[in-house]
Amino acid sequence: MSAALSPTPSLAIAGIHLHAGTADALAASSYRFLVQLEQLGLQDAVETAELPAREGAAAGRRFRLRAGLADKWAPGLDTLGLAEKLQLDTTGSSEDLEREILLAMLLSPIAFEFPSHEELASALRVRRNIVVAARKTALEFHTTEVNRPEDCWTYSEDDGFTVRPGHALIPALQKATQPEASGKLYSFSCYRATEYVILLAIAQELENCNPPLLAGLQQRWERRAIMSGKFHDVFLREYGSMEQPLPPKYYVPGDRLWFRNPDEHSSDVSGYEGSWVFYIGNGLFTNFWKREQPYTLTAKCLELFHWRHATYTDEAGELRINESIVEAGVKASSADPAETARILELMLRMREPKGVYQSGGCIDTSREYPRWMRPGTADMVLPPV
Repeated sequence: MSAALSPTPSLAIAGIHLHAGTADALAASSYRFLVQLEQLGLQDAVETAELPAREGAAAGRRFRLRAGLADKWAPGLDTLGLAEKLQLDTTGSSEDLEREILLAMLLSPIAFEFPSHEELASALRVRRNIVVAARKTALEFHTTEVNRPEDCWTYSEDDGFTVRPGHALIPALQKATQPEASGKLYSFSCYRATEYVILLAIAQELENCNPPLLAGLQQRWERRAIMSGKFHDVFLREYGSMEQPLPPKYYVPGDRLWFRNPDEHSSDVSGYEGSWVFYIGNGLFTNFWKREQPYTLTAKCLELFHWRHATYTDEAGELRINESIVEAGVKASSADPAETARILELMLRMREPKGVYQSGGCIDTSREYPRWMRPGTADMVLPPV
């Protein structure tokens, strides 16, 4: 469990915790957060409490949604309907998107911990950046063949895709992922695509709050990309675990998460072990291949379920998935409420551990979000090349 998260009993609301080295510093951070809540019209929805001192922090304060409102707005900590219940326009209004992000964080069963209000404010902006960038992202799906805009990216087997010197990281990431910036779709795996969206969102915030760290990212990506497990370790925190799973319908806009393919046979198809997505709020998850058709939780479950019905072996002897069969299966199931309910009963179960395929579903026990990034408190440590 990350040092920036602390566990609480199942379904108890932990919310957001602010910590500081002195009582005066905590009072200043708390005041700024309360002003922010008031500007968003949320001041009366939140209850606060003092937290005991701990190592490295002389004072702390907890902020969480009031219990009565939590039961009304997110029963069972189901945050998928927050925007609809509160009539938030999270697409047209950045303030409404910020409201949904904050409300979901204030409902968390595992505390989001910050050493200052500045770190909290940056975390909110990065989540907002992730959602905005994820909505704009459209890609070609390919698990073995990948490409990038050649004017600003180059590739080597040792270093991965790196940014050509003289090209800024932010527009290079936008050109690779957003067709409005390049006029073309580029090929990614879903996992690598999420890394680019996260890196873009972080870089956009660092441009304003920590330019030296952004310069470090620029220099690093000109020499060697940080990818896969190392990317997770450097840039992300994980909350929830197999031992303490998050509620199956608890999501915060900007979360990165994984839906597991619970079928052993079809999960052997490259790229179909599961599906990496972002939660973008309003009950929707990213669909990088058809961005105008983001997934509901039901739609995602149906898609993963029907992978098992669409396997075939190609001429090279490789196991593949026929997407046309998947689409037909999803369409048929969606038209049959009883069949949809049957599939959801199977798929909305928590996933099983790696290598186990018995009776688990597709829901992961954890989610991921970016680390601290402000000067003096940042814990994104770039490894040497």
